[in-house]
Amino acid sequence: MLDKKNLISKLPPQNIEAEACLLGCLMIDKDAIFKIADMLRPEDFYKDSHGIIYETMRELYARHEPIDILTLTSKLEEKNKLEAVNGRTYIAELGNTVATSAHVIYYSNIIQRKATLRRLLSVSAEITELGYQENEEIETLLDQAEQKLFSVSQKYLKNVFQPIDNLLTEAFDRIDELHKQSGKLRGLPTGFHDLDNLLAGLQKSDLIILAARPSVGKTSLAMDIARQSAIISKVPIGIFSLEMSKEQLVDRMLCAQAKVNLWRMRTGKLSDKEEDNDFSRIGDAMGRLSEAPIYIDDSASSNIMEIRTKARRLQVEKGLGLLIVDYLQLMEGRGKYGDNRVQEVSEITRGLKGIARELNIPVFALSQLSRAAEMSKPAIPKLSHLRESGSIEQDADVVMFIYRKAADRGYNFDELPESEKHLAEIYIAKHRNGPIGKVNLFFDENTVSFNNMETTGQEAPPEY
Repeated sequence: MLDKKNLISKLPPQNIEAEACLLGCLMIDKDAIFKIADMLRPEDFYKDSHGIIYETMRELYARHEPIDILTLTSKLEEKNKLEAVNGRTYIAELGNTVATSAHVIYYSNIIQRKATLRRLLSVSAEITELGYQENEEIETLLDQAEQKLFSVSQKYLKNVFQPIDNLLTEAFDRIDELHKQSGKLRGLPTGFHDLDNLLAGLQKSDLIILAARPSVGKTSLAMDIARQSAIISKVPIGIFSLEMSKEQLVDRMLCAQAKVNLWRMRTGKLSDKEEDNDFSRIGDAMGRLSEAPIYIDDSASSNIMEIRTKARRLQVEKGLGLLIVDYLQLMEGRGKYGDNRVQEVSEITRGLKGIARELNIPVFALSQLSRAAEMSKPAIPKLSHLRESGSIEQDADVVMFIYRKAADRGYNFDELPESEKHLAEIYIAKHRNGPIGKVNLFFDENTVSFNNMETTGQEAPPEY
């Protein structure tokens, strides 16, 4: 058992010598600060006087002034902080702590590690306090605790501000790489050529909404994208299924991959004939799918906090590359809006967009449409048909609709031309960073899956 008194009496993690050596490096080499200025912050130093000195050095660096004994003591004196750092004598001593600046990054890493350990201790105390808040919802407390821990691990993985010159250099390198690779997709491939051409794949940090009326194929298209993306790119994909069980989803993906009739499989009427052996095709499909990094959570009731927590954990453990949520209207908010479902859905869509940004992955969420979508003929969906909230359109980077005339109640299926019985039109109604338009796919009712068509994506009608 831990001795709590002994634990409390211990000094927090720190390395005063490494702090002094780093400051010494910055004093003898005018270029050393370039290597660590955006990695290390004044509050990362354990000794307050070292933090003050480093902060002053960064101010000189920002003003393009040299960092030496004279400029540093002058600046500290100007700020009335020279005595707080033990005066000119200590500043002079720092300049003699090292003979070379070659190890400046090594010292910086030591200081960062110690600072992270101190933050972990601080966060642990904050989480302990959460444990005494008995009147709060347990889900809220767990989410806050997870966020606090996650913030420690992510501390140095992202910067609040980055200078545009760095970003421009990265942009040029990215553009040059795309040019060399003849227009290779920037995003995650969906497996549907025309859709990938229009979207350039599914982009990191994007919230993508796929909407349609019931029984048109939302889940089928989402599972086809998950299956094909995982097989093509080997990127881990997380699926939150609030409507269908994991067994049902696996059956669908298996039949789509094997090109086997879904109803025959569910009723046990599979063919074992040599010329049409369903079992052989299913065996091959199982081999392919078993290597696909797909992870399914079919909890019937999930809120945005639970999804965020599980997604964070999956990213840490597996390296999450795409998150699929089926579907948005079945998610729960935090219950603070009463009967105001519009505000609740707004909270959910903002939360999903936040997950996309925080984890830097595309989030692909399915959504229902209002009954108003069925009033026109043909009943082609529009942005105004998104159910329960205008925030879905506002928060989404991409909004896609599925329209199948074969599923449109305004048409008699038997009277449709054969080509239209299998035609699925995917409308890109909103595309924040690219063109809108329409893509045609082939819908196979037997396998309940979508496939590529040889035709090129067409221009969308005027309202899009």
